[in-house]
Amino acid sequence: MTYDTPLSPRPLRHLSEVQRRVLTAAQLRAHGVTAAEAEEHTRPGGPWQQFLPGVYLLHAGPPTSQERLHAVLLYATRAPLTGLAPGVPAQPGASCPLPPLGRTDAMITGLAALTLYGFGCTPPLTALEKIDVLVPRLRRLRSTGCARVLRTPVMPAPRQVTGLPVAPVARALTDAVASLTDAAAVRSLMTEAVRGGHCEPATVVRELNHAKLLGRPHVVDAVDSILAERRALAEDRLYRMVREYGLPEPLWNVDLKLPGGPYLGGLDAYWPDQAVAVEVDTRGPRHGLRQEEDALSAQYARKREHLERLGITVVHVTPRKLRDAMEQQAAVVRTALMAAAYREPAAYVVVLPR
Repeated sequence: MTYDTPLSPRPLRHLSEVQRRVLTAAQLRAHGVTAAEAEEHTRPGGPWQQFLPGVYLLHAGPPTSQERLHAVLLYATRAPLTGLAPGVPAQPGASCPLPPLGRTDAMITGLAALTLYGFGCTPPLTALEKIDVLVPRLRRLRSTGCARVLRTPVMPAPRQVTGLPVAPVARALTDAVASLTDAAAVRSLMTEAVRGGHCEPATVVRELNHAKLLGRPHVVDAVDSILAERRALAEDRLYRMVREYGLPEPLWNVDLKLPGGPYLGGLDAYWPDQAVAVEVDTRGPRHGLRQEEDALSAQYARKREHLERLGITVVHVTPRKLRDAMEQQAAVVRTALMAAAYREPAAYVVVLPR
């Protein structure tokens, strides 16, 4: 008996190279291969192999990284067959090589997704024993082989990476953290996510809170680390903004207080002659404690109102604005400095190093 791939009136030309090597049982039937023929081809010594339930590799050697990813998605996907040759109807229950982006009911997540996003601290795909795939909570699907099934009540909108539906970075990061107990690995993942500009710390904290991971001490420590990382990056961009856009040199990182009176608060930059201050607003979800977030917001508001009653103009900037609209933020500060000549003199305050 020959083990060449059987000819079919439904050719494979419309499929990509990877999709020609990884097909479901339904797709094989749609291309004229019976269940008996598929079983014969996957016998010991045969040219094919059944890689996951209902998913076949049309070669005998080890799968490539792309083949593993496609196989996991095919195993987890539930969608109508697409991409058949023109005029060829789809068979009932057949599944597609990849679900249409935005309507998918399966996507790569966890460490595999972060590797696809280009994270440097994640293992290569070939070193991953398991590939995490995210599916709706009510799907009756079990983990098997290299496919580890993760469920969620609400599927996020997928991103397309190398042609595959992949969970957003913050969700993929959360799914990866859920399976890790190594504090250093968790910290490295979160730091790279923030430092590399993949996502905002607030988004990460929200996802971790939804996943109920903020009760783990090593996760909380990593959150504190990325929040500190965010502030350090924002302060560095503030220094650059002042110098690159020719603003007068301020007093950096100071505390203000009234003479013989109460403490007024700390500021990231202060121009005493113009009574203009800049404060980098790095507020975000703190371990998911809404009460703490509200208290911090109220504290910010009280400080700003108090300073402005004393005639001090406070410019609030966020890390995102410093990153994405530095020139615009410099113009706001310059305008505030110029407007000082037309305002009533501010109250005298004591400036202390912080």
